[in-house]
Amino acid sequence: MTSASRVVAVLGPTNTGKTHYAIERMLGHRTGVIGLPLRLLAREVYDKIVAIRGPSVVALLTGEERIVPPRTKYWVCTVESMPEGMGCDFLAIDEIQLCADPERGHVFTNRLLRARGLNETLFMGSDTMRGPIAALVPDVQFMHRERMSQLVYSGSKKISRMPPRSAVVGFSVDNVYAIAELIRRQKGGAAVVMGALSPRTRNAQVEMYQNGEVDYLVATDAIGMGLNLDIDHVAFSSVIKFDGQRMRPLAPNELAQIAGRAGRGMSHGSFGVTGDARPLDDQVAGSIMDHQFDPLKKLNWRSANLQFGTPEALIRSLEVSPTGEHLVKAREADDLRTLKMLSQDPLVTARARSGPGVKLLWDVCRIPDFRGVSHAEHTNLLGLIFDHLVERGAIPDDWVARQIKLIDRTDGNIDTLSKRLAFIRTWTYVSQRKGWLRDESHWRGQTRAVEDRLSDALHERLTQRFVDRRTSVLLRRLKQKEALLAEVNDKGDVTVEGEFVGRLEGFRFSPDKSAQGAEAKALKTASMQALAPQFHLRADRFYNAPDTEIDFTEQGGLMWGEHAVGKLTAGADPLNPTITVFVDDAAGADVAQKVERRLQHFISRKIAALFEPLQNLQNDAELTGLARGFAFRMVEGLGILPRAEVAQEVKDLDQESRGALRKHGIRFGQFTIFMPLLLKPAPTRLRLVLWSLAQGLQEFPEAPPPGLVTVPTPANAPKGYDTMCGYRAAGERSIRIDMLERLADMLRGEDSRGGFEAKADMLSITGMTLEQFADLMTGLGYKAEKGERAKVKAVAAPEPVAASGSDDAAVVNTDGEQSPSAETAATAEAPAEATETTEAEAEAPKADVAAEEAANIEAVEPVVTDVAEAAPEMEQFLTFTWGRTNRQGGGQRGQRREQNEGGGAGRGGKPQGKGRGGKPQGKGGKKGARSQQNAKTFSSRPPKPEKKIDPDNPFAAALMGLKQGK
Repeated sequence: MTSASRVVAVLGPTNTGKTHYAIERMLGHRTGVIGLPLRLLAREVYDKIVAIRGPSVVALLTGEERIVPPRTKYWVCTVESMPEGMGCDFLAIDEIQLCADPERGHVFTNRLLRARGLNETLFMGSDTMRGPIAALVPDVQFMHRERMSQLVYSGSKKISRMPPRSAVVGFSVDNVYAIAELIRRQKGGAAVVMGALSPRTRNAQVEMYQNGEVDYLVATDAIGMGLNLDIDHVAFSSVIKFDGQRMRPLAPNELAQIAGRAGRGMSHGSFGVTGDARPLDDQVAGSIMDHQFDPLKKLNWRSANLQFGTPEALIRSLEVSPTGEHLVKAREADDLRTLKMLSQDPLVTARARSGPGVKLLWDVCRIPDFRGVSHAEHTNLLGLIFDHLVERGAIPDDWVARQIKLIDRTDGNIDTLSKRLAFIRTWTYVSQRKGWLRDESHWRGQTRAVEDRLSDALHERLTQRFVDRRTSVLLRRLKQKEALLAEVNDKGDVTVEGEFVGRLEGFRFSPDKSAQGAEAKALKTASMQALAPQFHLRADRFYNAPDTEIDFTEQGGLMWGEHAVGKLTAGADPLNPTITVFVDDAAGADVAQKVERRLQHFISRKIAALFEPLQNLQNDAELTGLARGFAFRMVEGLGILPRAEVAQEVKDLDQESRGALRKHGIRFGQFTIFMPLLLKPAPTRLRLVLWSLAQGLQEFPEAPPPGLVTVPTPANAPKGYDTMCGYRAAGERSIRIDMLERLADMLRGEDSRGGFEAKADMLSITGMTLEQFADLMTGLGYKAEKGERAKVKAVAAPEPVAASGSDDAAVVNTDGEQSPSAETAATAEAPAEATETTEAEAEAPKADVAAEEAANIEAVEPVVTDVAEAAPEMEQFLTFTWGRTNRQGGGQRGQRREQNEGGGAGRGGKPQGKGRGGKPQGKGGKKGARSQQNAKTFSSRPPKPEKKIDPDNPFAAALMGLKQGK
């Protein structure tokens, strides 16, 4: 050092421009060296100088990077990697207060005492170093720089209330990850900066923060060492850290170093606490704001005068104690501890017998434990490296290749990639040592490539985990008050600014379900703003869509394709329901009204098409009086009415009114009054929906499957459900009402009083087994009685023997009973009034018939006897009789009127063929038939006026003659 050398200590708080001042001073000299506390900061300063002077004259020298151009003039280094004895014109050390650091302090103290520039030396740091520097550095000049902005304490804030452009500081990896995850959910994401990151990963994360992709930064205390970021607020999640040996609270000056990152340049900044951290004491907060701290009194020191004769001599020289009141012996560092462990190995001691061997051993021991493994494992690796260097003169390429190959993988999570990055840093450091590898440039390139790949993969994983690009982009654009571009594909997927935000289902936006809490709220806010034009475009397309694209569900929903756009609600009458639309409020009233009009048009046309007969009945102006009232009841019942409910109205209708109603397709059945056209599946499905709305049901019952004659009767169905389905409940099953009327026609000819068995046709039209049919008949009011008889097997019938030579002989039926021939039956059923044969004349044919029957029976008898003599097989059969005794209706006169109109039943659903008192009557009762023919009909109504004969009719005279001869 020449006498002209100038030594200046530039001291002051953070954000005073000390580092920037040092760069300006260095570039004013021909050559220079600057030592920085972190590899990350060294890379940042290197990039700045390269931008000014170009890469050909700037070198970067750290433990893991070595960029040294041939014409290097300016060296940017970490403090540990600064070259010694170069004789540069300028030399600077940043963050000189780290002389008091327990782990690295002795390195900074060594540079403070021994490193000098030929013309100028700068030491930049905190005011707390003024006393030690003045005592240890002769002729030093002090320069104080004031902070360019104010720094204020804002107290405690929740992370959810953290202002944008904030940095949250944690002191462990787990803490940093937890905070970043919380910010991602609530604020859209955060960049992560830690000292363990490679420069490539750190720069990528910082760039993401600096360009505004995210508004929050989560970092360790590494940001306190000169990293210049646009931070407005610093929040401490904790004020306690692990210093390598114990958990201890941070000193005020350490808190100030980190808090000072807020408010860069002329922008003011603030600091505070968050999470579980307790609020700072007023005294501590005041010290940070006023930059008033206790001065440092002791600096860590370790002897630089090393003895390389033997490992023991080297250890003794490293453990020399300092002299002077401002220096204190540094605690045992990792390199010294490793040296002690390796020196206990006889093989290592034997190989380190000379000065060069001991110096090589010391260089190997100084390899940092980037991996963070146990000290024994780290020492074992360094012992292997030393063995290779001594035995082979260099580390074998194949061995290094195997180690690197195990690391060169980009799969895995954040922790896995971080560990691989730490592992590759060991080999990056080894490749930077001159003479340790046979092809240094090759391995430097290899390790750098692996580190870059791992760094990119780690940045990607960090971004995936801690940054929701979608939310951060939307929030940033909203903050900038720019119009957001939204797109909706054919599947309804919504993207805003290229980011998927959810789905547009009809006219309701469904946000992405992966978003929760504040993230979901922000997502929906941004999405709704961007979707406003899309709602109008979609409403126009919906309004012009054909009816085939719209449908209703059995629960009253209105669908456009696969999306619900509204629902039916009860209106003034069942055939005029109202519409409730499903449209987001953000779409606006115009969109909602357009959707409502289109749905109203659809349902009105659907009702008009499926219920056309019913609407024609409702609009028939020619219907008057009782007919019009009955038409109103049919409309009210949606085309189906149980006859028992309108028995009196049906009774009051005259024939003319009934004829007018039949013109509209109304059928007066024995059990139901209905319109057959409305029993089809489509009207039935809509009728159930309209009926459920009118009844105010919460859950609408579904229509039975189409095409079935009978269906199971639901257990808890609402009253009237079977009628609206077009069925009538009868026992465990319900039968379709049109098929029930066909069954009633068959039952009308049976002897309900004496009992009858089910015919094959009855079972055929219902599609039931005999047991199911019995349950159905019981539900309709019949009684089923079980009986047992011998089962007669079918045999070939012999030719009949005709005693009188007639072809009309009787035959025996399959049940062993005598059946008359067709002609005989016809004669027996003929009314007595139809023949003039006397009783004497009738006796002869009867005798002939009796003789003929006896002959036939004798001829058949042997066959029947043979069947009976065989092993008899018994069978069960069911006999049905009318089971109701109460009368429901207007007596015989009303029943006959129903017969005349073809309805086929009396009041209350009783089958026809009944005599006085409602008792069933068989078909063979001659007396009953005769009495009905001779019965006279009386009516309380006046006789109908006969239609007058038109005198202009050419057939008027003939018609008048017929009328008079009547």
